[in-house]
Amino acid sequence: MSATIDAAVPLLLNYLMLALPGLALLAICFWLARGDRDPLPRIIILLLGFILIRDAMTPAGLWEFGLVDGVVPWLRMSDNWAVLVVFGLGSLLLVAATLRDRGLARLVRWGDARPTTILLGIAGGALASAPVLAISFAHALEGRGGVVALALLPALAFFAFAGNLAEEVFFRGFLQGRLERAMSGVRAALLSGFLFAACHAFLATTVTAVGWPLLAFTLWEGLICAFLRLWRGVIPAAIAHGLAIFLLSSALI
Repeated sequence: MSATIDAAVPLLLNYLMLALPGLALLAICFWLARGDRDPLPRIIILLLGFILIRDAMTPAGLWEFGLVDGVVPWLRMSDNWAVLVVFGLGSLLLVAATLRDRGLARLVRWGDARPTTILLGIAGGALASAPVLAISFAHALEGRGGVVALALLPALAFFAFAGNLAEEVFFRGFLQGRLERAMSGVRAALLSGFLFAACHAFLATTVTAVGWPLLAFTLWEGLICAFLRLWRGVIPAAIAHGLAIFLLSSALI
């Protein structure tokens, strides 16, 4: 365990060196936008910050994307459980900090945690990951990221659900909630889904070379999560998003 933590420290420090300058600028922007009655400027700043936090993971070597036969995308997270736990905890702290902004918190419609809601989220995660998993079966696991150690799966699950909770709170809680003030719920859900995919454009085309398959997946996933949010709230959307990423990165299927 000690060796794993020791190995995580330089990885995390390298990541911070990449991300902190941009995050510092965005923190100043957020401070300047505080108190504005319209939360939209703060939402945009948070989304830009999240994109930076996410995309900086690639050059820092904290996750890896690939493509098989130009069509089948694959994803693998860091094999260091401490890195995954730190990022999961950081995501939870980020959500807690942003929800202290009352103007933002009022936009979030969580829904309830009834069994039917949870099952709906699980079904949404299975549906979101199904197209990629279906076309992956024809390709050997070694060619699409390789095996993931079973001992890593608990930390990977924590990262997948906690990390994507922040993304869902930002996109489906803050952004979609704000859009619903200006348009119908269906239009807000559609726009939330398409903006979610658009915010992966740099990750798909410049940060990595995965290209359109990543955009197609994020559009499909984004629309599923957006309509789950419209029907039952952020809770099933966050479950669906976390489960989809876990299924795609765990190599269990």
